[in-house]
Amino acid sequence: MTVHTLKARKVQFDLSTTPLHWIPNDPFATHLINSINLILPAGELWFCRVFNQALPLIKDEKLRLEVKGFIAQEGMHARAHKGAWPYLERHNVDITALLARSDRIFGTLLSDAPLGINMLNRKRLQKPWLIARVGLVAAIEHFTGFLGQWCMDNTSWDKAEPTMADLFRWHLAEEVEHRSVAYDLYEHLCKTELGFYVSRQAMMAAVFPLFIYLFMDGYRQLAAQDQDDEHSLRLARSSMLRLLLELESNGISRENVPRFSAFCMATLHWISPRFHPESEGNTEQALNYLARSPAARAALAREQPVAQAG
Repeated sequence: MTVHTLKARKVQFDLSTTPLHWIPNDPFATHLINSINLILPAGELWFCRVFNQALPLIKDEKLRLEVKGFIAQEGMHARAHKGAWPYLERHNVDITALLARSDRIFGTLLSDAPLGINMLNRKRLQKPWLIARVGLVAAIEHFTGFLGQWCMDNTSWDKAEPTMADLFRWHLAEEVEHRSVAYDLYEHLCKTELGFYVSRQAMMAAVFPLFIYLFMDGYRQLAAQDQDDEHSLRLARSSMLRLLLELESNGISRENVPRFSAFCMATLHWISPRFHPESEGNTEQALNYLARSPAARAALAREQPVAQAG
């Protein structure tokens, strides 16, 4: 097991010349992955808020430090993906509806006062609601960790526009790097092993369909605005089943996105009583990418003069 300290890498990405279809000849994969730019900022800032609230409940100092590193990395992820919004707007993509939906989910539905019910004024509900949200983060992180390892194993993005590819590769490498933190925190906060197992299955039952729906509907809303690709316009009017079939076939033929069956297999891994995220990814592989990522290397170079001056 690789032992290291989680830290935020203060990366920057210049997407001013990035084409709309940054994955060449694959609008489907491009729009699908671009939807992440619109889901993540609100979601990952919500992760940070939830985990900051959980910090006082952590009894293990090592886990506390890992959670603090996780929060720092997720905050940086949110800022980096928010920086991609002007790229989409420059290509005349209206992102307001998708951003508003993300804000409703993470800012209202999953807030301290979901649907206007203020949990913080009901002491008996505060801790269970907080732990439930940590569980939701753990289930979501299972998929980001899965996507991260897929990305580390994948070489097809070598042909993509380098800056946008690095944005996602840097982010997904860090998802592999911290893939166990949310799970370990959720387990730490649950009282019994049986309660933990049953509750984490309930969290996945909620997260899996929502994750897939947001992923695919985000694609649909972006593809509907792609006037340069007729296939995208047709798919944007398709049923969810048709989109999932496209995801399955696209993953096989072009290898630019994981197949739908791979998402399902990742979910089956979670069901096992012996499951732990540590076995689901390769930390050394992720760190090797972070050591050569152009944005991460540039961030390190900016930090070194500051450290030397201090």
